[in-house]
Amino acid sequence: MYRNLLVFACALGCALLIQTACLETNHPYSFAAPGLWRGVLTLEDPALPVGKKGEATILYDQFKPGEVPFNFEVVYTSPDRFYINLINGEDSIRCDSIRTGRDRTTARDTFNVYFPEYQSHLHAEVRGGAMQGYWIKGNDPKTKIAFVADAGKAYRFTSLKETPQMDLTGAWATTIGIDTDRPMRAIGEFKQEGNRLTGTFRTESGDFRYLEGTVQGRKFWLSAFDGAAAYLFSGNIQGDSLQGEFRSGKKPPKLWTAWKDPSFQLGDPHSLTQATGKQLSFQYTSPEGKTIAFPGPAFENKIGVITITGTWCPNCKDEQLFLKQFLQEHPELAAQIQVLGVSFERPPSAAAANAQLLQYKKTLGLPFDLVYGGPADASAAAAAFPALDKVMAFPTLIIVDKKGSIRKIHTGFDGPATSKYTEFKQRFTTLMTELAQE
Repeated sequence: MYRNLLVFACALGCALLIQTACLETNHPYSFAAPGLWRGVLTLEDPALPVGKKGEATILYDQFKPGEVPFNFEVVYTSPDRFYINLINGEDSIRCDSIRTGRDRTTARDTFNVYFPEYQSHLHAEVRGGAMQGYWIKGNDPKTKIAFVADAGKAYRFTSLKETPQMDLTGAWATTIGIDTDRPMRAIGEFKQEGNRLTGTFRTESGDFRYLEGTVQGRKFWLSAFDGAAAYLFSGNIQGDSLQGEFRSGKKPPKLWTAWKDPSFQLGDPHSLTQATGKQLSFQYTSPEGKTIAFPGPAFENKIGVITITGTWCPNCKDEQLFLKQFLQEHPELAAQIQVLGVSFERPPSAAAANAQLLQYKKTLGLPFDLVYGGPADASAAAAAFPALDKVMAFPTLIIVDKKGSIRKIHTGFDGPATSKYTEFKQRFTTLMTELAQE
């Protein structure tokens, strides 16, 4: 009998060994679980959403005030290689700059997702279907924000389906920072489908790109994370107006309000910055060592498209990608256009800034030159361009005709998340065509 039990135990052990081996062989991934994840950035000192005085704030157990939730997808291209898609509304950003490793102190898998165009990265330890770590910009520990993520969670804020009190679809006249000395005019552009809410806020200096969130009863939330910024809008429906709070990373929160007003308009982007009448003139050395001057050989008998930009600026990235696409789609015009990006950067030295510009140009595949203009400050940009009465936004686009005269100055950029993007493309194409024929 003992012998029979021994034979049975050996057979059972072999069967279990074979089954385990099969499970390992058929394992669908070697690192983080593939598919959708829900990430959360926890901001410092989170504040409660704005509500009526004395009203209890309803919190959902799937998120807390001050948390910036976002979704991403882990996609494997081979058993041991993967990339990540950041998902914000209709936008999907593929992130290939990933380094994996193992923390010897915890014996856990780790990985970094780099956003080289913004000099930021996500660091996470992976344990089964969970991640824990932080998001940091540059190497400054003051910018570190705690990060966690869970596999298989497709919702953003909550999976609840509380009937919305109002359909927020449409345009909303908005003031952001009503509790500050310098409130900002904006237009909220929202689209609501059931509980799902998407949209953006347009301002005179740019837009907040793709926001995504939910409407629950009379409360709503919108968030975005793209490697450059972490945005959180929380709000309440108050009759025919909206009241809320805005958070951007670790910056102090700001209160905002919005209302329906069809006559509400932002300033014309072609009128916000004016030419002073002074001659446009500059000379820079590119990171590759090329001297680029205006007036100069590079711009001789060419339409000049000079953009005041910064690699840290998401709207600037949208504009750079637009210019790249325009040149590719209009080769007959591209031959008559000279594009130059004058970039005002955050690194403390010109050498570090030039290294960043080289990486940025490579990452985006830009077919035109970028040069270092100075520190990332509007006053520094204005000093570099005395032909403009001011620089109030990054980006600012200067259009110069073939004779060297400034024809248009466009402040800010309405990117692909806005209702004005198509109009901007059409106006830009028309202007380039007209200048090419002169």
